[in-house]
Amino acid sequence: MGMESVGTPVLWIGFILCVLAMLGLDLGVFHRQAHEVRLREALIWTAIWMLLALLFNAGVYFWFGPERALEFLTGYVIEKALSVDNIFVFLVIFSYFAVPAALQHRVLFWGIVGALIMRAIFIFLGAALLQKFHWVIYVFGAFLVFTGVKLLLQRGGEMHPERNPLFRLFQRLVPSVSGYRGSHFSVVENGKRYATPLLLVLVAVEATDIVFAVDSIPAIFAVTRDPFIVFTSNIFAILGLRALYFALTGVMGKFHYLRVGLALVLAFVGAKMMLTDLYKLPVVVSLTVVVVLLAGSVVASLIRPQLALPSAHVADQPAVLKS
Repeated sequence: MGMESVGTPVLWIGFILCVLAMLGLDLGVFHRQAHEVRLREALIWTAIWMLLALLFNAGVYFWFGPERALEFLTGYVIEKALSVDNIFVFLVIFSYFAVPAALQHRVLFWGIVGALIMRAIFIFLGAALLQKFHWVIYVFGAFLVFTGVKLLLQRGGEMHPERNPLFRLFQRLVPSVSGYRGSHFSVVENGKRYATPLLLVLVAVEATDIVFAVDSIPAIFAVTRDPFIVFTSNIFAILGLRALYFALTGVMGKFHYLRVGLALVLAFVGAKMMLTDLYKLPVVVSLTVVVVLLAGSVVASLIRPQLALPSAHVADQPAVLKS
């Protein structure tokens, strides 16, 4: 894993402009009107985002060689797998706030725009730390192993989106109205601007994504130190997250062993990162291990269905928040 980045200023600017253009087309053309995203539409968009990622991967292979292409693909698979936990939390948040189906895409769109910015900041900070302080790699590795073990031992329990510190701070500081006001994040009433519950939902989504970024960013640095490969693979995984959410919400409960697979992946990449000075595992081996662990957890879920799925309880709160 070389420290030299393949990303030139032209590539960085070009990639970011392409992402902005895709997001503009998504919201401004294809989803201009708020509507409920059906399964067929979600599957089509999931396939489109994955195809774009694979086309970009082919470009990386053509211009920068097979090693960088494998690093991108491995990072993309890891980030895509870790995003499943995001989807589960999105489902809990939307259930807790009783977000109408027609408004969920809008929340996820702006939530992912915020996530792109936060991930970029985390990636550049992580790259700078690794370049200046080599020992940080052991901290990242140990944290991933710890997170993997914690996830492996975790049992289904209650989830409380309203307890996130950032969300609670926002709720205290920003005046809000009760009840949704269409697709608006804020409204002016009696000459004063108020936040709607939709904006509070967006804050909850952003706050939880920060927590997930703390896990996912170190995980991809275990595969490559190239900031451009880290950034692009992470962004492609996030871009397809909305479509994947709508495609998987109905079948999430069937893959009850997937969390075990994710825990083992985190522990594996953490151990790989901690042992990097002793032995550098080939990227193709890393990709194979990650795919086998994830596929194995999905197959195990299908072979051995869970008879009584533990429900992720949310506190009994009204769908709207009082001002």
